[in-house]
Amino acid sequence: MEIRKSGIITICGRPNVGKSTLTNALVGEKVAIVTSKPQTTRNRIRGVKNRNGCQFVFVDTPGLHKARTRLGDYMVGVVRESVTDVDAVVLVVEPIPNVGIPEQQLIDRMKTLGCPSVLVINKEDTLEKKEPLLEVIKVYSDAHSFDAVIPVSARTGEGVSELLDVLEGYLPEGPALFPEDMTSDQPERQMMAEILREKLLLCLDKEVPHGVAVEIERFAERDDGVVEVHAAIYCEKNSHKGIIIGKNGAMLKKASSLARQDMETYMGAKVFLKTWVKVKENWRDNPAAISNFGYRPE
Repeated sequence: MEIRKSGIITICGRPNVGKSTLTNALVGEKVAIVTSKPQTTRNRIRGVKNRNGCQFVFVDTPGLHKARTRLGDYMVGVVRESVTDVDAVVLVVEPIPNVGIPEQQLIDRMKTLGCPSVLVINKEDTLEKKEPLLEVIKVYSDAHSFDAVIPVSARTGEGVSELLDVLEGYLPEGPALFPEDMTSDQPERQMMAEILREKLLLCLDKEVPHGVAVEIERFAERDDGVVEVHAAIYCEKNSHKGIIIGKNGAMLKKASSLARQDMETYMGAKVFLKTWVKVKENWRDNPAAISNFGYRPE
């Protein structure tokens, strides 16, 4: 396919509104981990979609929230940088007729930049009637003159094709920014870490998941074609270590098994996954540790 138009589109919003689910739906495959826990996404993730001679580069961002740690400061910084020098910004909100502080901050940023902006009202499948959407549209239209407003369900895919049609109009003419067979800018090693972190988030409860980081210590293909992955799971307290491991190692085994299955799907090969848990106290407030775990400004 000859690419005639290409551009960068940032997807932003508060935590847990479905930005990563929407990114995956737009790209057509999983490029960002998804859980029901807020602040799942920590880094800027680019997903690539080629369609009708156009290349869309979608930038999935962490949810804009009030930072309480150095890691939180980093995540908020990622959001603010990600709406600069892009061809369009998509603000994702839930079908609630109220402009909260995070949304207002992002709207103010969009007004300052003056780039095309699209309001996406996600989770429309959760509404029994469509009338409440009109109220949501009015509230946000009063706050900002969006170029387009599109209700979608990232979970079911409803409205995603229409959103792509609208976003295509904001892409400038130009060659592809990424190779045509590329769907994400995340290295495979980083994706292995994210897949394992996703499963830990899904399996663990309460505050433990937010203090978890994953470091891939070995990532190599063996002579027999099996991909060998050694992953260290870091947490902030000894008590958390016990929770992650679980009784007789059951929790760690469950999360690792789920992760290995997804890793094999992603890699298209058998995966041998070895995991263990380490404690690094208060790493979310340690700039060196944050950087070592891959959370670095670009």
